Amino acid sequence: MWSRDQTYHFIGIGGIGVSAVARVLHQQGVAVQGSDVRASQITEALEAMGIMVTIGHRPENIDGAEVVVHSTAVPFDNIERVTARERGVPEAHRSDMLGLALSGYESVGVTGTHGKGTVSAMIAHSLMEAGHDPTFLIGGLLNDYGLNARIGTGPCAVAEVDESDKSHLNLTPNHVVINNLEVDHLNFYEGLDEIVGTMARFVNQNEALQTLALNWDDAGVKALAAQLERPFIKYGTTGDGLDFAARDVEDMGDRVRFVAWRGQERLGEVVLKIPGNYNADNAAGAIAVTMGSLGLSFDTVRAALESYSGLENRFTVRRGGAVTIVKDYISHPTGMRRVLHSARKMPHRRIWCVFKPYRFTLMRYHGEEYGQAMSAADDVVITRMYAAEERPIDGIDTPWFCDVLRKAGCTVHYVPENPDVVPFLTAQVRDGDMVIFFGGDDFFRMADAWADAREAGQ
Repeated sequence: MWSRDQTYHFIGIGGIGVSAVARVLHQQGVAVQGSDVRASQITEALEAMGIMVTIGHRPENIDGAEVVVHSTAVPFDNIERVTARERGVPEAHRSDMLGLALSGYESVGVTGTHGKGTVSAMIAHSLMEAGHDPTFLIGGLLNDYGLNARIGTGPCAVAEVDESDKSHLNLTPNHVVINNLEVDHLNFYEGLDEIVGTMARFVNQNEALQTLALNWDDAGVKALAAQLERPFIKYGTTGDGLDFAARDVEDMGDRVRFVAWRGQERLGEVVLKIPGNYNADNAAGAIAVTMGSLGLSFDTVRAALESYSGLENRFTVRRGGAVTIVKDYISHPTGMRRVLHSARKMPHRRIWCVFKPYRFTLMRYHGEEYGQAMSAADDVVITRMYAAEERPIDGIDTPWFCDVLRKAGCTVHYVPENPDVVPFLTAQVRDGDMVIFFGGDDFFRMADAWADAREAGQ
């Protein structure tokens, strides 16, 4: 239905996922334009490539477009979507355009609740280091390249595949990695059973699928396996019968060391220069695909993994004077627990965790798990809950969430408004402390500005 001969208008083109698709399609020679509510480094980079970007949403922005593209975050009543329907201009979802960008390549799609960006980036970096010059589209900037997407000259394309809104059902990658499945995105799913069942549909209906790699450490993925009609590769860090494994994992604070195995064959030691022992799991997934699906040698993959510099704002460490400041995009309690566990292996006096609760449904379902996760911090700073588009749930609000955390043993400081967070921290944090900001771009801008000010001695 969609072709590279059409002109596409992307609403919200400055988003990290939307911009990746727009960038690659433009590099493929497709006519691309877009709009966003504000200018950013991403929109400026797209304009520098020659993509027309309009700031602000207006009906005339879609002039000349044959298809209007939106992500799930763009509401049905957005003026540009309304105008498209009034004019009879077809609408497409971002995932449809991702499928168009991947067409013609040997494609790798990585999905799951956690780690899909990191696994995608590790695979793309391995292909780059092997000289295969891949195309990649990832929901985060790769520190090694300063890009979230690019077109390559090689035959492979690697993409992070978002399962949060069921749009992965629109895609048919040749090689698939499913890193883990947990309860999340309850604005789209009733619970884990529906998450697992939808992922089974994604796999079983994909007639282009050649290989499938599953994280055998994960209970949700094991439940998925029972519903699959396709053979699969098992990877992980524990248990028997794994096709690829990262064993004897050692968390060294700012690095992670493990021994890679293919079945019963010991391949050798790997040392990642990024923190977080959970990255051994991510690396095992990357090894499973690069070796088991794409035929790279272990020596090539090991060299790539050992030179991999991570994704922006994934356990990103900055020094603000004598304070360690960490930024991490994760907002699911499992991921937060993993980050805090590894953070305790790094030098620190006290660990502060700064978090904005997100979505009533997620807080209600995972409240106790958040408490268990954040109990690994010495102090927890909570801002007012962000509802997104959800309607309030009686009894589920920020004071309730703070009480849940306190019952789990957390020392909680409620600072409702974002602008008050840094002044509070400045008054409370001492030299040698570590402050971890969990969340999104608003927190990361705050963290960076604070780190800059501390480095300047202000």
